[in-house]
Amino acid sequence: MARYRGPACKLCRREGQKLFLKGFKCYTAKCTMDKRNFAPGMHGRRRAKLSPYGEQLREKQKVRRMYGILEKQFRLLFEKASQKKGKTGDVLLQMLETRLDNVVYRAGLAPARTTARMFVVHNHVTVNGRRVNVPSFQVRSGDVVAVKESDKSRKLAAEHLKMTESRIVPRWIDLDREKFIAKITDIPSREDIEAPINEQLIVELYSK
Repeated sequence: MARYRGPACKLCRREGQKLFLKGFKCYTAKCTMDKRNFAPGMHGRRRAKLSPYGEQLREKQKVRRMYGILEKQFRLLFEKASQKKGKTGDVLLQMLETRLDNVVYRAGLAPARTTARMFVVHNHVTVNGRRVNVPSFQVRSGDVVAVKESDKSRKLAAEHLKMTESRIVPRWIDLDREKFIAKITDIPSREDIEAPINEQLIVELYSK
């Protein structure tokens, strides 16, 4: 499957805000966004005023890049969200937040979503006692996400938790740092998702 392999910081600069794609670096003075807070390219310092369509497109791209999802995956996820009860934008964000790789990231078991994705793909994570290596796996309320019982997996998780110890774990995740277990106590509401996202722009974009 195609995957963006270029500089992650360039994506943040393109969207004009931190997407926290580099983990711990994003919280330090070494963050590229703090040093070069303008779009990449020779005309990057001159940000043009966006049209309504441009604003919708940029918001969609921002969210897609934030969660590390390809265009086709994102559209399919939107279509599934539009078929469920509730506001489409809220449901879409709930589905993004309850992806397994994002849960691993939110729990602090990985410093960045890209790291969380690899942590899942490399068979370091179990869900309800069963090994799951699919980053897009949707967790549900009551599910137990745990680090596999192996020295290598536990060592990596311990290093990640040390890096993310200052991060606040969302209220819908009950994290046991000693046992490397994250229990999903509830499905996140819109208020639980603090990322600066205007989901209505995405709904308007796909509704055309």
